[in-house]
Amino acid sequence: MAGLFTTIAAYLLGSIPFGYLIVRWQRGIDVRSTGSGSIGATNVMRNLGLAGFAATFLLDFGKGAAAVFLAMRFTGSVPTWYAAAALAAVVGHCFPVWLKFRGGKGVATGAGAFVVLAPFQVLCVALLFAVVVGIWRYVSLGSITAIAAFPILLHFQGRAPLPLVLGSAACAAVVIGCHRTNIRRLLEGTENRLGKKRALVRGQ
Repeated sequence: MAGLFTTIAAYLLGSIPFGYLIVRWQRGIDVRSTGSGSIGATNVMRNLGLAGFAATFLLDFGKGAAAVFLAMRFTGSVPTWYAAAALAAVVGHCFPVWLKFRGGKGVATGAGAFVVLAPFQVLCVALLFAVVVGIWRYVSLGSITAIAAFPILLHFQGRAPLPLVLGSAACAAVVIGCHRTNIRRLLEGTENRLGKKRALVRGQ
């Protein structure tokens, strides 16, 4: 029962749309009508600059970490419920009940959830993200590469319990699925590079 409670709570935590609320508060618009259509930190940055990015990233990161801490507090030493909380938080961010299931892409929330469980592996994929973005200037490519590498690194380097590996793989599948339009643009050569301005109106 405790595990079910923490999983539901993790989804509701993940569903808090910080990026949406920040942009609505600062500019009075729906951030999903601009840029990539996401409520995540990168799209908030297109509207509010680095300060908006930092605030959104930290809050999204924090809700992922809080979801896992909640599971650890109430379910004891049961990795299955930790993994369930991490996955639920990511799903909540990507498909928030408060916004008719149109949310973000889950990178920051997933990082926050798993930094509690595997900090060294999160650091490793954060460095991988930085290298990929530094070379190719595509934030989406860095995110996809890092999230795809994480379950592999967790299994082979971290020797993590199987539920955590499977949970991280499920999170990776959700996050990569939410990047499907980015993947299409990467393949077409039309994805926006870091530092290049994108029209704020969605679809332009």
